[in-house]
Amino acid sequence: MSYREVSVIEIREMLRLWLQGRGLREVARLSGTDRKTVRRYVERAQSCGVDRDEGVEQLTDELVAAVIAGVRRSRPNGKSDVWESLAGQSEQIKAWLDQGLTLTKIHILLARRGVMVSYRTLNRYATTELGFGKRRATVRVADCEPGAEVQVDFGRLGLLTDVEGRRRVVKGLIFTAVYSRHMFVFPTYRETLNDVVAGFEAAWVFFDGVFAVAIPDNMKAIVDRANATEPRLNDSFREYAESRGFVVDPARIRRPQDKPRVERCVPYARSNFFAGEQFRDLEDCRERAQRWCAETAGMRIHGTTRLRPAEVFATDEHPKLKPLPEGAFDIPIWVNPKVAPDRHVQISQALYSIPGDLVGQRLTARIDSQTVKLYFRGELIKVHPRVGAGRRQTDPADLPSELSAYAMRDLNTLQRKAFDHGTHVGAYAAAVLEHPLPWTKMRQVYRLLGLVRRHGADAVDDACRRALDAEVVDVGVIDRMLTRGTTGQQLTLLPPPAPSRFVRSTTDFAVRRPS
Repeated sequence: MSYREVSVIEIREMLRLWLQGRGLREVARLSGTDRKTVRRYVERAQSCGVDRDEGVEQLTDELVAAVIAGVRRSRPNGKSDVWESLAGQSEQIKAWLDQGLTLTKIHILLARRGVMVSYRTLNRYATTELGFGKRRATVRVADCEPGAEVQVDFGRLGLLTDVEGRRRVVKGLIFTAVYSRHMFVFPTYRETLNDVVAGFEAAWVFFDGVFAVAIPDNMKAIVDRANATEPRLNDSFREYAESRGFVVDPARIRRPQDKPRVERCVPYARSNFFAGEQFRDLEDCRERAQRWCAETAGMRIHGTTRLRPAEVFATDEHPKLKPLPEGAFDIPIWVNPKVAPDRHVQISQALYSIPGDLVGQRLTARIDSQTVKLYFRGELIKVHPRVGAGRRQTDPADLPSELSAYAMRDLNTLQRKAFDHGTHVGAYAAAVLEHPLPWTKMRQVYRLLGLVRRHGADAVDDACRRALDAEVVDVGVIDRMLTRGTTGQQLTLLPPPAPSRFVRSTTDFAVRRPS
């Protein structure tokens, strides 16, 4: 029970009833005062010389003042000792409140400092002396020009049974035109970027135009980093807003007063549209929400404007909207992949090649349904057609020239390199690659090109000529010829060796030195 100070009139009435011969319990009932309070004042009056047999004439102002002074503690400035102890901690209590501490926590901290007060007394002190809990005065913000702003918010509508029989929470992406108060509700299960963009697209179709400014809350699909003055928007949604020609001005965190027009529409849509209804599925819910917005919410008399929102919108706002966009928006995805040692980046479980020596660097990638664009430090460095998960898109020009043919299994480039070192070298490489699985013979051609670097193009070309004349297609034979110095000697054919369980070579030819 809170403290209440007994007035002089009440004290005089208590003593008068007692002097009339009434008991303490009856005096308390008739005066509306606690019985213990009555006892304290009666006992003090008796100590001041009041006699019950002498009547009520004893109740002079001086006697009442003496009784009050004896019962109540001395308060020179009108405040109790407990109040004075809190006043001594005023600066500290104010600092704690500024830090966001609750009064319950402050009550605990004061007890640690030896200031023992009741929570109720602390609450009264903080409220009366420090302004705790007092609401600030508010003013109504003037409405914008017609077609200038639409406020957007997510709100919980209720539960809906999906096609699989599960009970799922349905949320409503709600749009409210600031000037006319005309609203649109887009029910959805999730708050992903695709769902938000789909909601915006449906809203533009419903309003038959695009508003100049959208004021959403700090939903993750739109805002990456919330800030009162410099919020960082999601790159994909920023691109969507630019394509549709509207500006995004997010509200501050936990500041519903930044979008009050749509805040009151959330409980209205939940109670008037969704509650008590049965929907077949989410699509049925969306269709009926659109009819409800046009026929019920749009045609009601608005509590503030006292007008019908749909009529005000059609007359004043619709002519001021930007034209409806043409074509669907291909929602992009922005990621930051890292270049692997094989000069590829992995995006959506697919690999794409990167030009230049950027191994270990972070790139910025934009992916839509058709293309993949790769940026390094803001500069576009590569554009690839998008491929499916598990596939690889490699441009040979992105790889080192000495490795591109092998990595891409480019047989034509490999043969051209061999022909550059001599006609017979090229012909011999073509003979090596004449195989049902030619890429399995690429390492032999690389071995042949290695012999060119080691022994010179002329020597290898002459050895290839003589081997071709003898119909010997084995790079190992060319290697042995050059190593043993038999390039100027004649090759002769030997019969194939006898069959053996252990086959050491697939060739049927050998080199014999003339005796």
